[in-house]
Amino acid sequence: MSGTIAYPWPEPPQIGQALEVAEGVLWMRLPLPMALDHVNVYALADTDGWTLIDTGMNSGKTRAIWQGLLDGPLAGKPVVRVVLTHHHPDHCGLVGWFQSRGAELITTRTAWLYARMLTLDVQDRAAPESMLFYARAGTPPARLEMRAQERPFNFSDVVAPMPLGFTRISEGDVLTLGQRRWRVRIGQGHAPDHATLWSEDDNLILGGDQLLPSISANIGVYPTEPEADPLSEWMAAVEGYVPHARADHLVLPGHKLPYTGLPTRLRQMADNHHGALARLLADLAQPRRATECFSALFKREIGDGEYGLALVEAIAHLNYLLRRGQVSRSLGDDGAWIWRAV
Repeated sequence: MSGTIAYPWPEPPQIGQALEVAEGVLWMRLPLPMALDHVNVYALADTDGWTLIDTGMNSGKTRAIWQGLLDGPLAGKPVVRVVLTHHHPDHCGLVGWFQSRGAELITTRTAWLYARMLTLDVQDRAAPESMLFYARAGTPPARLEMRAQERPFNFSDVVAPMPLGFTRISEGDVLTLGQRRWRVRIGQGHAPDHATLWSEDDNLILGGDQLLPSISANIGVYPTEPEADPLSEWMAAVEGYVPHARADHLVLPGHKLPYTGLPTRLRQMADNHHGALARLLADLAQPRRATECFSALFKREIGDGEYGLALVEAIAHLNYLLRRGQVSRSLGDDGAWIWRAV
């Protein structure tokens, strides 16, 4: 059925192995030290070597896995270029490592600027702007104090240094990689200027985190841009993909399993957030801080490991409603924004 999402490979390749999902296209997995415990990476066979799609995080373990892949499934041929879909560390962590070994980096200008800027921005304690952001969100005092005293996550912890130089791609560009022509379509919301590649010669799509199957990409607001409205950008990007999506497209995503049924999946993506927004708006009949919106948005308990991502996603949904005049906010006595339905 055209409306069904299907998974041609029910199991992923084992760590250190590769699975051919189309002629000259290898699917590999790398481990991640978080709840989402893996990232998918892909290798496209070119006449001069391999083109990689994303790289995983920088660690001794991941570099060792890559070396095994290079010596084994990739048959000792060089990695001549890396296409980076977006700047998040599980995707860009080893870009610089491959560049230092001679690979060309191909990505959007925004992805490169964010990745390189964040690798250079090393902080021992949270910046005052970050602390204000979390206070405005209604972070409980004990958790706020803990955040103030601990060393924050730094990109450089898991992202290799990135040398100067990259090749820019933009909306509508056509790249020839792995014996195919790929149309660049840029997504937004999960990460600024997230590149997806759509084959013009067959049914393949390299979707990164913009086109995930069974999970939702995190849509978050961060201290760098506290008034941002990434959810509007995400919804517009989803709508923009609809005219191009076919049921027979084989989407190769950044996480989980490759799948077909993209038109259905795009509808699910939009419906998921419309449902969350409706629940949130109903819940805001009573005034809430952002940290008090988790149950309405996610319909489950949020643990310590998920707290940060839940917080930034809650603010994204609140900012979306604020932009549309559906909620208002005012500062409470504790310095947190109090949100209400209008």
